[in-house]
Amino acid sequence: MGHLTGKVIIVTGASRGIGAAASAALAKEGATIVCAARDGTLAGEVAHSIVATGGVASARACDVSEYASCVALVADTVGRFGRLDVLVNNAGVIEPIASVAESDPATWARNIDINLTGAYYGIRAVLPHMIANGGGTIINLSSGAAIRPLQGWSAYCSAKAGVHMLTRAVALENADKGVRIFGFQPGTTDTDMQVLIRASGVNPVSQIPRENLYPVSQPATAIVYLCTPAADDLAGGEVNLRDDAFRARIGLA
Repeated sequence: MGHLTGKVIIVTGASRGIGAAASAALAKEGATIVCAARDGTLAGEVAHSIVATGGVASARACDVSEYASCVALVADTVGRFGRLDVLVNNAGVIEPIASVAESDPATWARNIDINLTGAYYGIRAVLPHMIANGGGTIINLSSGAAIRPLQGWSAYCSAKAGVHMLTRAVALENADKGVRIFGFQPGTTDTDMQVLIRASGVNPVSQIPRENLYPVSQPATAIVYLCTPAADDLAGGEVNLRDDAFRARIGLA
């Protein structure tokens, strides 16, 4: 039996990158995974690959920028599996990569809608169920951009700074109700988002060679760890995959 046998976990942004890798790693530890993404077809392919390797997974289209979509996702999950133990708030976008003076206002607002408001919508949808059932775990994908401004990333930095404070607020209000929440900074990871960043040529992150990026398996390993009681003492704060002590703790060189 895996460390997460019997747990039911929603992963948003599960169609690719960290979301897909985390879904597979969580399923390998025995969890039932609901792969959620705007592209339900791609999410379905991830779920199918998990099932093909002996895991339990299903997929659902969900636009996290729409509260009704998040509510429907949670209701469907609880209706099908009878419980919900973990939400991995992973869905996110980087665009627009542009100076504030040259940024497109609609695209800038869309970034906030997905990265910040979408995280809130997911949390708001799961909290009543978790509280009623004595607790649960929420993992918000954070970033070093939450605390450090980067040229051309005003929307992304602002959204992740908001997620950082949202994590702290949820912890303050719900720790005594059994809800554990983490902000997780995965570092620079080899995903499609990094392809866009490198292509932009804007700010130092775009200059990091691909071979120096973390493989998606590393943040996936960290997310599995945060779902277990071993991470209880880290709840309520930000966890950084670049931190040597944390890497050693989860078995990464």
